[in-house]
Amino acid sequence: MKKNSIDFLFRYLNNESPVGHEISGQKIWLSYIKDYIDTYFTDVYGNSVGIINPDLPYKVVIEAHADEISWCINYIDKNGYIYVIKNGGSDYTIAPSMRAKIHTNNGLVNAVFGWPAIHVRDKNIIPDISNIILDCGCNSYNEVIDLGINIGSIVTFNSDLMYLNKNFLTGRGIDNRIGGFIIAEVLRKIYRFKDKIPFGLYFVNSVQEEIGLKGASIISNNIKPNLAIVTDVTHDTNSPLYNKIKHGDIKCGNGPVLNYSPSIHNNLLKLVTNTANENNVKFQRLASSNFTSTDTDAFAYSNNGVPSCLISLPLKYMHTTVEMSHKNDVEDIIFLIYKLLFKLNTNDNFNYFK
Repeated sequence: MKKNSIDFLFRYLNNESPVGHEISGQKIWLSYIKDYIDTYFTDVYGNSVGIINPDLPYKVVIEAHADEISWCINYIDKNGYIYVIKNGGSDYTIAPSMRAKIHTNNGLVNAVFGWPAIHVRDKNIIPDISNIILDCGCNSYNEVIDLGINIGSIVTFNSDLMYLNKNFLTGRGIDNRIGGFIIAEVLRKIYRFKDKIPFGLYFVNSVQEEIGLKGASIISNNIKPNLAIVTDVTHDTNSPLYNKIKHGDIKCGNGPVLNYSPSIHNNLLKLVTNTANENNVKFQRLASSNFTSTDTDAFAYSNNGVPSCLISLPLKYMHTTVEMSHKNDVEDIIFLIYKLLFKLNTNDNFNYFK
């Protein structure tokens, strides 16, 4: 990875991008790609799209989602303790003793998720909506309100990106702002090598995936693509406490993961696997049963049906503050998507009956 790419990666992932509040991250992303595209557009909910060849009729989408899980304040008691509900797939069990940031109109307010000491609390207590509290150093309800905190304020964990053992990146929000980084690097590679693309190419950074693929549904109906290449994360099942029979055999450092599911178009998947083999890209396979639970499903079943595929990044400790990915997997996905673009044929509509 080039130095300016690394700078972008850390700036982008360390920025907060909670569900429904992705705009600051989208601005960082658009600022990075603006020199590599012909034009761009955004929509009312924050979906952001950089485009090469906007006038060509055949449209290919390369997509990631920009949002991260977070919390939403739903109650403040008279002593200034703050209670939260989930905003996305948040996990109460990881919250105790974590540092946090409360997002207000006055800026960020530091807080901590408090938790009683092991020798005084009930040994059977489990973190949940009734006992996870935020403490921002206030002794009353009015003190909290005076800081600009309200019911509905969003909360994110305070956990910035860092390297572990040079090869792993770890932090919050890798799911899936790392995807935004990946597709931006595909775009930069096209620009760097002055490649001629014979179709419209739409780099989509969508919002609100974590609450039901909402942004992808909106943007697919807007663009009406002929084809969608989606990237997201998937579980490293070689880390402890996974059942490989249930969740598959996936490991960080062993390459991109190609998904098998009804929403994955078989002919497009064959093209992806052939491209990987031709370019010596080692990859892994994952069966996702009835659905992928990613934006792939939203694209595949939108409009009149959009041939779609999913290229996933193995990830340890998903939906925590210490999500981990291997930098080689990131680079391999960038390379694979880049090579895949030159295998696409605008005359192929991927119709099974032709």
